[in-house]
Amino acid sequence: MEKKKSSFAWGIILILFGALLLANQLVPGLKSIIDWPWIVMGVGVVFILLAVFTQTGGLAVPGCIVGGIGAILFYQNLTGNWETWAFAWSLIPGFVGVGIALATLISPKENPDGLSASLILISISLILFFIFGGAKFFGVDSFILWPIVIIALGLFLLVKGFLKK
Repeated sequence: MEKKKSSFAWGIILILFGALLLANQLVPGLKSIIDWPWIVMGVGVVFILLAVFTQTGGLAVPGCIVGGIGAILFYQNLTGNWETWAFAWSLIPGFVGVGIALATLISPKENPDGLSASLILISISLILFFIFGGAKFFGVDSFILWPIVIIALGLFLLVKGFLKK
């Protein structure tokens, strides 16, 4: 049965890849849009599709990491805004968190506590993103951000304390 799932997954992946290559040849202007970051994102999608079709949730984690990095590279390649890598790297723990959440949804028996771990990683990633420059990129002054981070941390500790009782 496992071999059948794997064969099914690879069949769908090859059909999608072939359709993309065919569309790239037949649709004018598509070549200028599809560039090398799509290859990186495509590798991530392959991992995620394999995770879903073979019910192997662990493959979702590298799929989200590679796909997320591909998305960052796509944005940077599209806009020429390469200096955003100075703070965009901080999104990688969040990609791990999203991968753990997907792995938990795909195979919950293997990852019973995955959702709480994924929320922690996503939160840490977002905080790091805004600390290292993401706030300035979106036009938010970091002097306003620090008190918000401290308040959020305090609220987290309060809720955590109430839930333990």
